[in-house]
Amino acid sequence: MQVPLIRLQCGVNSYEWGKVGHESAAAKFAAATPSNKLSIEQEKPYAELWMGTHPSLPSKDVETQRSLLDMVQDNQALMSTEISKKYGEKLPFLFKVLSIRKALSIQAHPNKKLAEQLHEKDPKNYPDDNHKPEMTIAVTPFDGMCGFRPLKEISHFLSTVSSLRSLIGESAAKDFENAVSGHETSDSEKDVEKNKKALQAAFSTLMKIDKSTIASAAKELVASAEKEGEEFAGGGGPSNGGKELADLVIRLNGQFEGDIGLFVLFFLNYVKLEIGEAMFLKADDIHAYLSGDIIECMASSDNVVRAGFTPKFQDIPTLTTMLTYSYAPISEQKMHPTDYPYVTLNSTAYSSSSSAILYDPPIEEFSVVKTELKKKGAKATFEAIAGPSIFICTNGEGTISVGPKTEELKTGFVYFVGATAECVLESQSEDFTTFKAFCELSGKESANGTK
Repeated sequence: MQVPLIRLQCGVNSYEWGKVGHESAAAKFAAATPSNKLSIEQEKPYAELWMGTHPSLPSKDVETQRSLLDMVQDNQALMSTEISKKYGEKLPFLFKVLSIRKALSIQAHPNKKLAEQLHEKDPKNYPDDNHKPEMTIAVTPFDGMCGFRPLKEISHFLSTVSSLRSLIGESAAKDFENAVSGHETSDSEKDVEKNKKALQAAFSTLMKIDKSTIASAAKELVASAEKEGEEFAGGGGPSNGGKELADLVIRLNGQFEGDIGLFVLFFLNYVKLEIGEAMFLKADDIHAYLSGDIIECMASSDNVVRAGFTPKFQDIPTLTTMLTYSYAPISEQKMHPTDYPYVTLNSTAYSSSSSAILYDPPIEEFSVVKTELKKKGAKATFEAIAGPSIFICTNGEGTISVGPKTEELKTGFVYFVGATAECVLESQSEDFTTFKAFCELSGKESANGTK
């Protein structure tokens, strides 16, 4: 019987926003697998390494060159019969490494019902019928925009950023301020619903403004930013210092001159993640990644509804109607990882403060464990689970073992581990870091992904 430990060859996408050449972790990780025959071009952007069965860029067995999709369909035991049946004989998650040099589009991913409708109506721009909740874990310092700001912050910027107020219009700005005033933080269902309607009205007004008007207002906004952006200060949040937002406006205008995204940022939380910090995005949550290297895990879909910071197809009517319009400080979107309970560390691992921490979002399709073994000879033994896993090494080197089979695991190497297989990692360096994405339907850990 074949041991369910399969080294994968994974493809890398060269989207324009990716880091270039050897600066891209996605490129370096892809090039670590010799059979890729990838020669990194120093001026070419490399954006995303894909690990999984998605048909747009399916992973392959390094030895046989069979696609992982073909293998899991041919042998349901690799994922478990239960998971194979539930997810149509495809891996439930898509695991990625993103290397971000410039802003990705302002976007959201449709829920399951909307994804089915969009795919049926426009399969060219919406290539599958699945939803796409996703989780982001910082591998290097990261920044982005994520979810709508607390309403007091939006009201503050409408009152202080003159170009934003004039763009939306006095009437629409006052309608928003009057609608939310006095109950911006109320938890009552009636107030929350009223606030969301007011937020949708104001945001939709902004998104419908024509490009030439936006471009003209952007010149005024950038001019203000270049004067240290005193009008951007305040807003009630920890990351809203005037200079920080002014610098962000200047930076983003350098990437997408006169774009509507320069004004959207006053509606959205600006978030910074340090290495190891994470956030979870539900389907229909608005966001835009701006810079950094991240591990990303999501339901297996490639559906994106875009509306800014992109030359690609934009679907503003769909975006403005699909969003949840939930508003909250970014602290509520950040995840709170916990110790992973189904791993045993040996004494060398314990004495060197090695760790295995779980990022567990409130959905079934995926969870991720980050393991750091901080001394040569440190071992982590993962209990067998009733579902598939994919491991990637992001730093250092060691080995990965399933049953009698032991393989080297160096930076950039990727392995698939089948269901019900115990797996052992052992470090051969002083700092050996791996990420494991997995799906297990029964007995899913109860750790809460978001607080």
